[in-house]
Amino acid sequence: MQSFFYSTLLLTVLLAIGLGFFLRAASKDRTTIVDIFSPLTSLEVLDGISNWLEQRGWNRDGGDAEKQILKFQGNVAASKTLALFLSILGGLGSSCLGLVLRQIYPQLNWWPLLLAIIGGPIAGLIYTKRANRIESLELRLVDSVNIHGCQLRVKAHRDELIALELDLGKKLNLSSDGSLFSTPI
Repeated sequence: MQSFFYSTLLLTVLLAIGLGFFLRAASKDRTTIVDIFSPLTSLEVLDGISNWLEQRGWNRDGGDAEKQILKFQGNVAASKTLALFLSILGGLGSSCLGLVLRQIYPQLNWWPLLLAIIGGPIAGLIYTKRANRIESLELRLVDSVNIHGCQLRVKAHRDELIALELDLGKKLNLSSDGSLFSTPI
């Protein structure tokens, strides 16, 4: 057997491993903690954020009055576009692996190409199963100075924190250290 077939097989297997890591990263939990400041009273800020979260489909999940914590839960859906993209990548990668196996083992005939039928949907299903989950959001009142405003510590998914800062930043005079907009995805 010619050596370039084995090197092509090695590269194809490495691409399959890369696809596995891509699937893992696409559904990774990106929970972040951010301190948010506002010159408004804590009651105004908490009420504004609570109403905004409920409009976005989040449900109150209780809290702790002693620790000054409010908790919310929401269902996060997988991106259909990304699931389709990963299915296409999985199908193409599986068909490449099938072609390489066909070249190395010709006695298998065209059976290895059936990997394309299996690999595509499996990649999309793996992503969809891992990305569909219940997320939690936690608001904690860190400092409540009546005259000078309040400070909140928010623990949530990075995308939700960015949306909160963009949508309510001007309305509630929210400010943070800006790290959400400077960190890599």
